[in-house]
Amino acid sequence: MAKEFKISDILSKVTSKIPVHHRRVHREINLVPDIKNEMIKTLKLRNFIFFLCIVVASGSVGVTFVFGAIVGGQGIAIDSKTDAINALSNKLGSYSDLSDFLTIKDQVGNIDTLSSNKKVLSRTFDVLTAMIPTGADTIQISELSVNLSSSNPTFSFDAQADAGTAPFIDYRVLDAFQKSMQYLTFDYGNYVDRDGNTIPAYCIIDSGTDGATLRDSNNNYYGLWTINAEGCDPGADVDDDGNTISSASNYQLEEYEGQQVVRIWRTPQYKEWYSTEDIEGLPLMTENGQISNVAHFESSCINYKVELSDGLPVKLDDSDNTCMLVPDGTEGINITESSNGRGSSDELVLRFSANITLNPAIYSFTNQHFIAIPPSTRRNVTDSYVQIQNMFGERAADCAADDVDCNSKVNLNGGN
Repeated sequence: MAKEFKISDILSKVTSKIPVHHRRVHREINLVPDIKNEMIKTLKLRNFIFFLCIVVASGSVGVTFVFGAIVGGQGIAIDSKTDAINALSNKLGSYSDLSDFLTIKDQVGNIDTLSSNKKVLSRTFDVLTAMIPTGADTIQISELSVNLSSSNPTFSFDAQADAGTAPFIDYRVLDAFQKSMQYLTFDYGNYVDRDGNTIPAYCIIDSGTDGATLRDSNNNYYGLWTINAEGCDPGADVDDDGNTISSASNYQLEEYEGQQVVRIWRTPQYKEWYSTEDIEGLPLMTENGQISNVAHFESSCINYKVELSDGLPVKLDDSDNTCMLVPDGTEGINITESSNGRGSSDELVLRFSANITLNPAIYSFTNQHFIAIPPSTRRNVTDSYVQIQNMFGERAADCAADDVDCNSKVNLNGGN
């Protein structure tokens, strides 16, 4: 039977042979296998991972608790607000005039949109006064239709041209009317005070009670500013006590139908305003047409300039091509039919039908202080809307079969 040896016995014998002062050092011999060292490291790593998992789990629990508190708080707040909203809704619903109020509020919010889409149909008469000749050669409209539904408004009408003198049925009247389309313009803009502040449109009187455009004995056109009316003085100031101080003292006031008004010239007063230096308190108009220190009209279509003649300033203006009554000029009018006929007074006339395409800016409500400008002058040729009645007349009758004089005249198409 083999003899068994113990490690402890072997160590005792080996140790007994080593000097005493060397024994402590040799007792520190590492007898643990490498595999066990790896196991110990693995156990330490496992314990460290367990520790991290515990820390992360604890943090997750804390975060979950915080989010739970937030969600719970939000739920409570939402419930509280819901109750408050329901209470206010019930209270609001109890008002009997709620529907009317909401309708008014909605309309107020759409004022700008409504204004931009609003059309001023009455400007048709201004356009006609500039378009229809009123001299010896006349054109009378027997039927007129205005279409504002498309992007470009149109006139469609039946009319008769009367040369006034032999040969009466004369193509040149209609030809001149057609060619005048390229010279028809219009103007609009804003009246401003001496500091350049825009004066509200409702504070300006453009025409008299008879519909006539306001002008003086020298045919200078102007508007009247009702400066003391409520909301009509953009240059007014407020004192320390909150009282409104009108700027009326800075202007020359006139009396018009019981109101204090200020006259504002529609076109510049060249001789009175032109100056090479700016003198405080006096109107100023420079060579490039810039106006200051005086209430005036700011045109959106006409650029005013100053030109000297014999040392004196004279009027010089240039209309913008975008402000044409008929943008396509002679191409904007289409004569669809013509024939010889007799008018209501049995006079020989040239009957015709036409379509005219107009500038959409003419009828826009936002284009204030509109005025039509005919070819012969820079301003409206009529003194009153009453004169418009001369533009309309009974439709001319066709030539009778036995009317030799009527049938023998040459019409627009060159035939009888």
